[in-house]
Amino acid sequence: MKHLNKLFLAGVLALSLNAQAQDEDNPWAIGFGVNAVHTRFGAGSEFPHQFDKFFQTDEWNVLPSVSYITVGRNIGSNFSVGLTGSVNKVDKVVYRYPFTNTHDIAHVDDYTYYGADAIVKYSIMPKSWFNPFIHIGGGYTWLDEKGNGTLNGGIGFNFWFTENVGLTVQSTYKHSFEDQAEANVPRHLQHFAGLTFKFGGKDTDKDGIYDKDDACPEVFGLKEFQGCPDTDGDGIPDKDDACPEVAGLAQFQGCPDTDGDGIADKDDACPEVAGPASLQGCPDTDGDGVADKDDKCPDVAGPKENAGCPWPDTDGDGVLDKDDLCPEVKGTAANRGCPEVTEEVIKRLNEYARTILFNSGKATFKEETYVVLQNMNKIFKEYPNSKFLLEGHTDSDGSNALNQTLSENRAAAVKAYLVENGIASDRLKSVGFGETKPIATNKTAKGKALNRRVEVKLIKE
Repeated sequence: MKHLNKLFLAGVLALSLNAQAQDEDNPWAIGFGVNAVHTRFGAGSEFPHQFDKFFQTDEWNVLPSVSYITVGRNIGSNFSVGLTGSVNKVDKVVYRYPFTNTHDIAHVDDYTYYGADAIVKYSIMPKSWFNPFIHIGGGYTWLDEKGNGTLNGGIGFNFWFTENVGLTVQSTYKHSFEDQAEANVPRHLQHFAGLTFKFGGKDTDKDGIYDKDDACPEVFGLKEFQGCPDTDGDGIPDKDDACPEVAGLAQFQGCPDTDGDGIADKDDACPEVAGPASLQGCPDTDGDGVADKDDKCPDVAGPKENAGCPWPDTDGDGVLDKDDLCPEVKGTAANRGCPEVTEEVIKRLNEYARTILFNSGKATFKEETYVVLQNMNKIFKEYPNSKFLLEGHTDSDGSNALNQTLSENRAAAVKAYLVENGIASDRLKSVGFGETKPIATNKTAKGKALNRRVEVKLIKE
């Protein structure tokens, strides 16, 4: 009795503890403690009288040692099943006299009491530190060597000190169906008080969250993140954090946005300077669509094709160098930036060409002609995008064949000189006409001199 009272005292103290157990977390349970057999035989064995003076502990038979053991298994939905084995000594029974409604406690020879019972429990508040339950079941009970089968039912309470350890207090009514005057074991109450230990829950990472509820069962984590870690402490678990080692914002999946431009640093080509998304977070000071980091002229707008710089117009003719075929010589837009060859220019070229002097019967120049050729070369260079035709002509002296060859060679000689002095060969074409196109009479020396000539014409494309 003294031991039983101590266990009840422990149960009262447990009410002050804030602990809970969840059967689904630790599906197995084992319990042990003391049991008390409350025997009300005779007329008192009728069901209503079994509960007369329920807490009259001096009517209880208690074995002052560990006298029961139970093993249980949670099966889900707040239900659990178990087996209980108990042993006791019955040395007193309570008789009730039906006519006088009085009770007597009779001392008897010690009967050895054995119980083997199966139980089904339903937990009413399974996740609370205070966990009441109801139970039903059945079993077999012996007094010495005689026994009866019983149908059992009752109530109980668990007071959990910790998640795995608690005090269990339970009362079970055992109903035998035999005639009570002849029953080997009459109907009676059996009370239990002892410790229960829950086990079987798996917590691989030892973070206090069972694997079945742990979203990261192999990595130590936090309860608020279902067992997953938050390495950078930004409130976003690592498993959902695109930057798990750097604190960031939820809108960027845990990544920071240092410059506050709405682009996460990991996607920002300029993470410390604000810029638009169209330029990967980099600024564009001159607004030309070229990020400053790639802009060779960040303060002056210019096209991307020219690295953010405006196109130059070296010769100032209004045609940008990129479109100017003559970027260093002023020209006109109509001629793609090159100067246009006017009739005046052709006239000037021909004035020089008519003074070109060749050695008699040859395609070589007289010394005084080189000055003329140099002046012509300067004019050709002023029109670098224009093409010219050089025509050679002779007088009528000599055979036609000889004159044709001579005219061709003289025109070619002028071209060769100009090419040697910087004029592109594809800009010049030479041709000879012999004596076929005179501009004066061949009957006078003056006329022949005029017919021996080189003419320059513009080739129009």
